[in-house]
Amino acid sequence: MIKKIRVVVVDDSALVRSLLSEIINRQSDMVCVGAANDPLIAREMIRELDPDVITLDIEMPKMDGIEFLGRLMRLRPMPVVMISTLTERGADVTMRALELGAVDFVAKPRIGLVDGIKELADHIVDKVRVAAQAHVRRSVVPVAASAQSPSSAPSTPHNPSIGRISTEKLVCIGASTGGTEAIKEVLVRMPADSPGIVITQHMPPGFTTSFAARLDGLCQISVKEAVHGERILPGHAYIAPGGKQFRIDRSGANYVCVVEDGEPVNRHKPSVEVLFKSAARVVGRNAFGIMLTGMGNDGAKAMKEMRDAGSYNYVQDEASCVVFGMPREAIVHGAADEVLPLTSIAPALLTRLSAGTDRYRV
Repeated sequence: MIKKIRVVVVDDSALVRSLLSEIINRQSDMVCVGAANDPLIAREMIRELDPDVITLDIEMPKMDGIEFLGRLMRLRPMPVVMISTLTERGADVTMRALELGAVDFVAKPRIGLVDGIKELADHIVDKVRVAAQAHVRRSVVPVAASAQSPSSAPSTPHNPSIGRISTEKLVCIGASTGGTEAIKEVLVRMPADSPGIVITQHMPPGFTTSFAARLDGLCQISVKEAVHGERILPGHAYIAPGGKQFRIDRSGANYVCVVEDGEPVNRHKPSVEVLFKSAARVVGRNAFGIMLTGMGNDGAKAMKEMRDAGSYNYVQDEASCVVFGMPREAIVHGAADEVLPLTSIAPALLTRLSAGTDRYRV
């Protein structure tokens, strides 16, 4: 008999609670064991029902979802899927929720709520299934930081200079579930003279702009959403826009961003496969590949193509992943040169870059 994923839905809208409960209960492998209209009721439900996953609205009475999430992840860490609104403020708050430890999020529509949520049904239950498998850790981020203004945000770190390296070098990063915090961990360690960095993080439209802005305020390098046709510069990181495919190409001696409205690849748009395939073709032995936490196999085959073309690849280890799907597949496909804890990836990359060696493999 299949052990069903036990879910508690937390949302102040009776309509949304009803829709989400119905969607969850239609699945053969999950059941909605409770639905709460505010975090105080949810807290008691969680204690009593011990669910495997909760879905959590951000804007609620008595205590907002962010404050509740922060307390939950400090006192009783568990997998949480946030239900976010597709607005600029909603995107900013969602990034904060992921920082506090939410596994993933679903962007609910502002209009046409009933039809919109029904259309998202497969997406929602996929997120719940992934969350149920996630490795969740106790949060150490203070909840009060969610109210930070840019002036009160943590100061940009000072990372030692790498020294003169070829502008031909390029770092390519792929990630999915849990990837926003993993990418941050890598980028905050990169100095201002690092090679250009290109990133595909599975994320829907409307959220990557906020993600890039948050990273830009934390890092020594400049971080931005990629724009079609722009030159890829050292000391800059370019994030694939949500809902678009992102790859790299050459224009003369320069690498450039190619952003296009292509078809989903491995069900994803943006897809890591698209970015890594272009790196294998365009950058070859001047590339460094990094595969971070995520569900599925997106990018694994293309990362092996990168390695075959001469790149040096780092893959996040299982113990430090939120979900070990994409890194596991990269390892299985023979794409990894080194499998490292998340906190060791940037130092290992910087050591290799500082050595200035073309002896990519030892």
